[in-house]
Amino acid sequence: MLIVLSGPSGVGKDAVLHGIKRRGYPLHHAVTATTRPRRRGEIEGVDYHFVSKAEFEKMIEKGELLEWAEVYGNLYGVPKSGLHQAMNEGRDVIVKVDIQGAATIKKNIPEAVFIFLVPPSREDLEKRLKQRRTESSVDLELRLKAADEEMNSISMFDYVVVNHKDGIKQAISTIESIITAEKCRVKPRAIELRGDCGKP
Repeated sequence: MLIVLSGPSGVGKDAVLHGIKRRGYPLHHAVTATTRPRRRGEIEGVDYHFVSKAEFEKMIEKGELLEWAEVYGNLYGVPKSGLHQAMNEGRDVIVKVDIQGAATIKKNIPEAVFIFLVPPSREDLEKRLKQRRTESSVDLELRLKAADEEMNSISMFDYVVVNHKDGIKQAISTIESIITAEKCRVKPRAIELRGDCGKP
């Protein structure tokens, strides 16, 4: 299966993915390439593949990305190579993308499993973004405005999971339950990595 995890900025997508890894769930975690600067504590090849804009543009030209988009002035995209290898080996793949990326994948691979991670409230999301201290006040407002718009995309997804501040274990368990349920389908989803890459 191809599992697509998305949600507003600051909702805890990275934390949920790290939690799934720590619990040893047998998934291939696709690592996104980005042109944004590395934040404190982030590890190359684990959190992201940090590349220059020129390198990223070459990846686009060569068709090496499953999807890509510009977000807050930075480029983000999911390299295809690791996905092909993992799926050819019979392993399930999970990718973390923003709403634009999810829309692109939905267009090209509608059979993927789409999970939307949401905060319990807008106030909670604002508090998380402030505590993160990685955005200026202007950037914070932009992200909150974008989050309001992104919440309107919920109908594009198959499942919604609420990530409470102190309930990340529950969010992880819910995602694992979704994957288990998908594997119990009478008619499994037939995934084929195809389509052009880029914005929807």
